[in-house]
Amino acid sequence: MTLPASEVRVADRVAPGLVVRGPVGSGETMTVRSPWDGADIATMPTTTLEEADAVLDRARLAFDSYRWTPAWKRAEILERVSHLIEDNAEQIGRIIAAEGGKPLKDARIEARRGASTFRWASEEAKRTAGEIIEMDADSGGEHRFGWTFREPRGVVVAISPFNFPLNLVAHKVAPALAAGNVVVLKPASTTPVTALRLAELLREAGLPENVLQVVVGPGGTLGHKLVTDERVNMVSFTGSPPVGRRIASDAGMKMVTLELGNNSATIVDEDANLELAAQRVVAGGFANSGQVCISVQRVVVHQKVYDEFMDLLVPAVEALKVGDPLDETSDVSSLISPAEAERVKGWVQEALDQGAKLAAGGVTGDGRLRPTVLTDVTRDMKVCAREVFGPVISVMKARDLCEAIDISNDSDMGLQAGVFTSDLNKALYAARRLEVGGVMINEVPTFRVDHMPYGGIKGSGIGREGVRFAIREMTEMKMVAIREMDWQTGGTPMDACSRDPLGP
Repeated sequence: MTLPASEVRVADRVAPGLVVRGPVGSGETMTVRSPWDGADIATMPTTTLEEADAVLDRARLAFDSYRWTPAWKRAEILERVSHLIEDNAEQIGRIIAAEGGKPLKDARIEARRGASTFRWASEEAKRTAGEIIEMDADSGGEHRFGWTFREPRGVVVAISPFNFPLNLVAHKVAPALAAGNVVVLKPASTTPVTALRLAELLREAGLPENVLQVVVGPGGTLGHKLVTDERVNMVSFTGSPPVGRRIASDAGMKMVTLELGNNSATIVDEDANLELAAQRVVAGGFANSGQVCISVQRVVVHQKVYDEFMDLLVPAVEALKVGDPLDETSDVSSLISPAEAERVKGWVQEALDQGAKLAAGGVTGDGRLRPTVLTDVTRDMKVCAREVFGPVISVMKARDLCEAIDISNDSDMGLQAGVFTSDLNKALYAARRLEVGGVMINEVPTFRVDHMPYGGIKGSGIGREGVRFAIREMTEMKMVAIREMDWQTGGTPMDACSRDPLGP
């Protein structure tokens, strides 16, 4: 099947004169709009199921070649694209801000992080070797040498979310390419333009044709097709827990990594640096309007310092500016869709109806939700028990560190948590007992650098990201063992060189 080519023109107010190659396909036309004001960003075709079949065929053929690309060459491509992202960071940042509603200053940070992720992948592409196995460490292993090496899995389907349309794509695409896999990328339908621009830069960097293919369409049909198809060897998904569980069920024997939700807890103990804690809670709770998997959602404060902490927190939250994401001065913007905004406002109102109190924020006269702080919440309220994914944090009191840990662990999710304390023993105690994939000491759970292992336990997912750790997930281990033979007799070697060559 010959797949149609298309071009996508990006709105001039976002990126003047920018035209990128569109997603593979000729299906129903889709318009990407700004979540802030509804303005058109770009229009593109979607991918039909028949075209997805052809995409997977091309991916298999591309893998047969790309898997043998030398590590140094894969590293060079990834290094070049890292530089290209840096060179185009302002343009990419504006695209992220326009289509995703992320404030421009945060979108620029994401662009820089995307470049860093590809740079790490370039380095790790040269470090995918296995290890030596001491075969004679067990009886029966004598006279044998053993080692392992890593092989690419094949076709990786990457399904990425809207909230980090560059860097969460990079965390799937970069390690997959570093390891020698090929990728079929399905970005969120609300934020596909960033992914298309990245694909352009990868082609410019020298990535062979069809090693990365971008498709766009509904998760229920196109996504399901990709997840269940036998030509696919691995699925890497970031998104909501319900969809993640469905993917795990549908994928069959494929390798699956899932980065799902969280209702991140931050503990502020009595000996904490309260100014630092308040500052970081504001940053971690309201970045990208709270639409971050590790956004601060529950803040558990020792009762002795609760009032002092709130006196620092509330004014800082009220000082945040809500505005157009392309405005340089905006701190917080809109949620990704009106439906999401209504859901979050509904959860806040439900909490208030159940006895919670509004310490800051709430709904403005024009219907927008300001950065919001709730107190007097209970563990079973939706704003505590489930992932809000909006600009809302709930502050709770604890008698001591043990109760704070108990409150934090009272969740069916466990991605990351934060602990503020000046006591090393308390920090170590909390680090061992918090039921999460990552514990950040004197930092909020929102903290992440792109080479660290990142992933959750319980309902927060399966597997780990962070380039080196993602490469482990995206490769298969192969074991090789060689039996040593006597080159003179063909039997088990004894001491061949000590025999008299002139003897009988």
